[in-house]
Amino acid sequence: MSRIAGTLARTQSEGRAALVAYLTAGYPDAESNPGLVRALVDGGADIVELGVPFSDPLADGATIQRANSAALAQGVNVSWCLKAVGELRKGGLEVPLLLMGYYNPIAAYGPEAFVEDAARAGVDGLIVVDLPPEESAGLREACRGQDLDLVYLLAPTSTPERMALVSRWASGFIYCVSVAGVTGARDALPTDLRAFLQAVRRSTSLPLAVGFGISRREHVEAVGRLAEAAVVGSAIIDVIDHSDASEREARVKEYVEVLAGRRGAAVHSHDR
Repeated sequence: MSRIAGTLARTQSEGRAALVAYLTAGYPDAESNPGLVRALVDGGADIVELGVPFSDPLADGATIQRANSAALAQGVNVSWCLKAVGELRKGGLEVPLLLMGYYNPIAAYGPEAFVEDAARAGVDGLIVVDLPPEESAGLREACRGQDLDLVYLLAPTSTPERMALVSRWASGFIYCVSVAGVTGARDALPTDLRAFLQAVRRSTSLPLAVGFGISRREHVEAVGRLAEAAVVGSAIIDVIDHSDASEREARVKEYVEVLAGRRGAAVHSHDR
């Protein structure tokens, strides 16, 4: 059982949704990034997604686009991300870590070399947002050879045929995009989320994670009644952006504690 599967099995046995927290690698700067990852975990994140910065992140809204641009401007690249994961592992971080990003940087690095180096660094899985399942065989086989989970995405517009295809090849979990749009904190979950997830359930026994638009404890609780994991990204970047440098780690930890239900909702993200 992979570290991701083991974590999701544990949170399911505890009767709660896993909290998956996203942070753009190297944001807001290379020096503070490791401490912010630890703050996510200390606050209650069960799984961490590190975003590999890319110049054209089409699935991401303004908040994560800006974080990508800032990280790229500081020279953060694939090699930096892999080194960062290795340092986090050496520092004792044990939660599952996924790299989330786009295929172009992986293609430039070399898919097989990338997967080998990712596994060596301590990466548990990959989410490649713009890689169609029909074109993913090479990366999928490389991941299988290194025991890395390759997580695919489904959207409310996905057909039953696409759901069946993704379910056949996915491992770890399936990332269910809550809206037909881009990332970003939103006030409420879509009303058709339940029907979408029920449709996905008909094609898979894998855990489902819901992302895009989740920013509040009530969102996490609502997702927990429908899926095995809730993914929060843009709202965490918002907290970082609205915190003084000396308070970032504490503020991020407090916010994740709210999302995880460890403290009352006195800490809010700045929704956009």
